[in-house]
Amino acid sequence: MNQALKAYLETRRSIPANVMSGPGPDRKTIQKMLSLATRVPDHGKLAPWRFIVFSGEARQRIGSQLAEIALKNDPDMPDERRRQEETRLTRAPVVIAVISTAAEHPKIPEWEQVMSAGAVCLNLFMAANAYGYAANWLTEWLSFDANALEVLGVDRDERIAGFIHVGTPTVPPSERPRPDVNAITSWVE
Repeated sequence: MNQALKAYLETRRSIPANVMSGPGPDRKTIQKMLSLATRVPDHGKLAPWRFIVFSGEARQRIGSQLAEIALKNDPDMPDERRRQEETRLTRAPVVIAVISTAAEHPKIPEWEQVMSAGAVCLNLFMAANAYGYAANWLTEWLSFDANALEVLGVDRDERIAGFIHVGTPTVPPSERPRPDVNAITSWVE
């Protein structure tokens, strides 16, 4: 059997971001991971995505700003949830936002560009795993809140395809139920 099938596709699992620890990848490894992530279908060679890498102290600073936005959105927020909001970007040593820059184009449908950004997220996830790190692909409320997007450095005409949390696993990955392929497949022969 092909080792890639066994190593990545048959055993692909997410590790929850809140059970990751350090070390995370260094800058050189992150750059390699990002380079691998861009090797996706990209009709028209538009590269309709970009990255924002959150690491170090910036994660705490931005997390505090996001917690303030969350508190304005929900003034009755329990203390436990506020602590969760403050640590949203510090759960893993590195958080990489994949930003979809999809836009109207005369030949390339916007939907294809959005799917390309999704493929970048999965490639980035797989690249993290290939380098020996755990990964988790999340979006969460901050992907859709205009004030949060501004704090994160996302332009108004862009969208977050995902936050890829990368770190060292502290627990083994767990299996979850997968769909019955026969129930979701139609054959036209």
